[in-house]
Amino acid sequence: MKLGALLSQARIPVPDGAADRDVRAIAYDSRKVKEGSLFVAIPGFHRDGIDFVPDAVKNGAIAVVAERKVRMTLPVAVVPDARAALADLAAEFFDHPTDRLRVAAVTGTDGKTTTVHLVSDVLEAAGLHTGYATTVDFKLADNEWQNDTRQSTQEALEIQEFCAELLVAGGTWGVLEATSHALALRKMRGIDVDLAIFTNLSPEHLDFHGTLQAYLEAKGILFEMLTQGRDKGVPKAAVLNADDPHWRYLADRAAGARLISYGIAALADVQATVTAADANGSRLKITAFGETVDLRLPLVGRFNAHNALAAIGAGLAAGATLAQCRDALARARPVRGRMDRIDAGQPFTVIVDYAHTPESLEKVLALLRPLTPGKLIAVFGSAGERDRTKRPKLAAAAAKYADHFVITQEDPRLEDPALILAEIEAGAVEAGKQRDRDYRVIDDRTEAINAAIAAADDGDTVLLAGKGHEGSIIVGEEKLPWDEAAVARAALRARGFAG
Repeated sequence: MKLGALLSQARIPVPDGAADRDVRAIAYDSRKVKEGSLFVAIPGFHRDGIDFVPDAVKNGAIAVVAERKVRMTLPVAVVPDARAALADLAAEFFDHPTDRLRVAAVTGTDGKTTTVHLVSDVLEAAGLHTGYATTVDFKLADNEWQNDTRQSTQEALEIQEFCAELLVAGGTWGVLEATSHALALRKMRGIDVDLAIFTNLSPEHLDFHGTLQAYLEAKGILFEMLTQGRDKGVPKAAVLNADDPHWRYLADRAAGARLISYGIAALADVQATVTAADANGSRLKITAFGETVDLRLPLVGRFNAHNALAAIGAGLAAGATLAQCRDALARARPVRGRMDRIDAGQPFTVIVDYAHTPESLEKVLALLRPLTPGKLIAVFGSAGERDRTKRPKLAAAAAKYADHFVITQEDPRLEDPALILAEIEAGAVEAGKQRDRDYRVIDDRTEAINAAIAAADDGDTVLLAGKGHEGSIIVGEEKLPWDEAAVARAALRARGFAG
């Protein structure tokens, strides 16, 4: 399309000499610029996109959008907010696909990826055609592939492109993770949301948001978006966890939308009673809007029961029946890196899980404690350049439930690894634990996993927490290849277990 038309439709002033240029693509990464691209210079946390304008021009950019003037011969459109501009340009370039594609978006501290999968399963059971984008993977019609970007929510450009491709592939619903970062950084701007789903909220990402209230307010943006979209044949709806006290704030932000609450402890529109639970899942009696069904959910833990209830609420809002929701959830499969059992024939249990917040780590350990006849051993760390206040809390959670734990690295990034370990260990010391007796500190994650698995006896459980599905570990600015499950299998082979 013509650059002048694209900029005008995105409400961006058209610089002199720009109107008749042909735009073949939009890019915010200079390495992805090709001939005919419009380059949007995004200010980053470590680097400013404006520093890469010369590279973009060299690679074929025909114009630049930036937050300040750049000395160059190509047209430069100056905007007050480059991220907002990128979102507006992407929506325009891909012809606003979510004006036609229905969208369900899931936000919350924990459970987003699993809930997206379950919502997709429920919608498919109702005869709808879905695609999804999660921390772990993507689905576009019948195609599924891993998410190797380390982003839970992609940039606005990728989201709009994904939705456009899903429409072309015959999709009728897109199901997305909507993180607080993505909402605050306007990655979801221009997405017409039909269902907004809330899982839970606990302190996380305070390094970015500053306060828990600001974190909650970022989540609230998603629910405000319900009031701004067009009618696509289903009522706009907010699906909210009534067992989490923050749900009422989000309900207020969704003024005018249909509200569907779900819960186990609290009285809710979608209500569950847990009638049985074991290492293979839960049995639930679910009542919703006058109907009752029994569900054998093959996912372990109360937190997965909540995720299933969220999916039921979303399904009912989208037109599925309660029976269709039950049938879909009865076939649910664990998400890669979420409570993954690594079985090589060993007489003890090894589990890989993504739990990386104090609350999620405590939930998983509390679940495993009564299921473990022997010792419960945990391996965990805390990401660098992220919320430092959670570090001692992680060790406190481990001290509460684990018989032994190993503190190690997760993604140190540019932060001093030794400082990260010390700040985690402070929580263990405060809990009265003693190094080398109750826990160990091992900087290298491979060595930490080897040590934990070497210490396991018959009937023990080893939990490897924090990395889950992730295919890299970030040291400095470098992404080093990582596969937690493969490291665990290697440690098991070293002990003579080969499956």
